[in-house]
Amino acid sequence: MRIGMVLAALTLPLLSGGCIAKTAWDVATLPVKATGQVVDWTTTSQEEADRNYGRKMRKKEAAEGRRLREEERRRKREEREDD
Repeated sequence: MRIGMVLAALTLPLLSGGCIAKTAWDVATLPVKATGQVVDWTTTSQEEADRNYGRKMRKKEAAEGRRLREEERRRKREEREDD
């Protein structure tokens, strides 16, 4: 019984060596990954800026188009009422 426990205790580090090494690697690289994520969240790439600008302009043009159509309808209604 005691020999089995000693044998298990000696082989455990050999069997789990990859897991321990990976965990150590993950812990060591965590600050770098976290910093990279924060930089990604706080900065805007040119592609994102272009996409956001395009979206903003499309919304602005759509609102202007709605406003112009409404003015045209109102003008036509007023012309019909005047006749």
